[in-house]
Amino acid sequence: MRKKIGLALVGALAVTGAVLAYNTVTFEPAGLADASDIRLAGPIEPDANAAAQRLGAAIRFQTISNQDPARNRMDEWSGFQAWLQTTYPAAHQAMQREIVGTASLLYRWQGSDPSLQPIILMGHQDVVPVTPGTEKDWRHPPFAGVVADGAVWGRGAIDDKGSLIALFEGLELLAASGFKPKRTIIVVSGHDEEVGGTGAQAAAAKLKAEGVKALFTLDEGSAIITDAPIVNGPAIMIAVAEKGYATLRVTARAPGGHSSMPPAEIGTVTLAKAITAIHADQFPTRLDQPAFGTVQALAAEKGGFMKVVAANPWLFGGLIKSQMAGTPAGAAQLHTTIAPTMLQGSPKENVLPQDAFGLINYRLAPWDRSADIMARAKAAVGDLPVEFSWEREPREASPVSSTRSQGWKLLRAAAEAEAPGAPVAPFMVVGGTDSRYLKEVSQDTYRFQAMQLSTKETAMIHGTNEHISVDNLARMIRFFTRLVATAAG
Repeated sequence: MRKKIGLALVGALAVTGAVLAYNTVTFEPAGLADASDIRLAGPIEPDANAAAQRLGAAIRFQTISNQDPARNRMDEWSGFQAWLQTTYPAAHQAMQREIVGTASLLYRWQGSDPSLQPIILMGHQDVVPVTPGTEKDWRHPPFAGVVADGAVWGRGAIDDKGSLIALFEGLELLAASGFKPKRTIIVVSGHDEEVGGTGAQAAAAKLKAEGVKALFTLDEGSAIITDAPIVNGPAIMIAVAEKGYATLRVTARAPGGHSSMPPAEIGTVTLAKAITAIHADQFPTRLDQPAFGTVQALAAEKGGFMKVVAANPWLFGGLIKSQMAGTPAGAAQLHTTIAPTMLQGSPKENVLPQDAFGLINYRLAPWDRSADIMARAKAAVGDLPVEFSWEREPREASPVSSTRSQGWKLLRAAAEAEAPGAPVAPFMVVGGTDSRYLKEVSQDTYRFQAMQLSTKETAMIHGTNEHISVDNLARMIRFFTRLVATAAG
């Protein structure tokens, strides 16, 4: 009997080993097209130092989106837009320009072949405020637009005036060279991306009414990460999706009264129990797209044991998930996240609250919907006497864009030219971009900036000492000129 069991175990191990070996040898990232059939246009080398000075000038316009719109200085937007027209005359002569919404810009560079789907390129005008009192922590004043130490310093250098100026630099170079596009080029530049994106919504509504269906839309959101996980080196991370956004209000009603005579159950205690229960019931992690596509692409490049793991998720799926979930950023790729962020009870310390409420912020994975959130929260609290409502209408997760389409291949080819030999991987943005509003007027939507950043450097976005290297600015300008010349030429 023991001998038979031993032989059975040996046989099982042999079969397992054979399956592992076969899957590994034949493994290729699923559905990930290369760009071998794209004839990439040659680069137009920019004057990077002159472009850096112009980006510095753009930063000096304080197009700050405050949480209270009444504090916004709209003259800064009008000044910035007039500056764009003066600074990039050839591009503005080639394109039709109109203002949509409050102060968003919509440009069209008409192509000669109306049968070709247009492309949409995006970059927003507004920036987030600098936290009061932190100005002294900046190496250079945040709105001085200083060019020093090989970089342009200031709020918006990366998010997102760097991209917007790089785009206009590229369009100016093309227009000045006499370039005539066959495919129409549409530029959407929102004025309020940082506080909801009403301008991008207005642009999307106008394009939809006109029946526009673009080949692809490209916005900010990811980059060439120089220390990407798994490969521990450069990787071109092209975001093919972004998570949804929802904020749930949980309210506990109570009689109120004086705190010296508290009842057995207080509204704040009920609320605390409810929020604790909701937070404890986390959404399960899933090894699904696009997160698993990221793992597959990078593991294929890494080779060795990582390739074995990625090629055999039937055996190593749990290991992959546990490793990714080891950091908050990795875990966020695998499930809908739950983050209680605000609590409010009584307006005074010795008064029992009549209404206690909390806000829970969710970032929805592509496979979950806001209805799932509501149902899960209600089930988690059981019979606790609380009420639920949405703080505002939830935004569902974006569709996952193709990694086999012509748009994907065009982006991949232009990106690979700026990081030769680096692997290309799909990615998911856990925050939000204006591009989410363009999904109905675009076949695919991608989020990528052709700059090289380490994971540590990404922390300066919305933070202190935001800056972009002159080399990265030149990289983005070359990327845009090549992309437009290839896609529309």
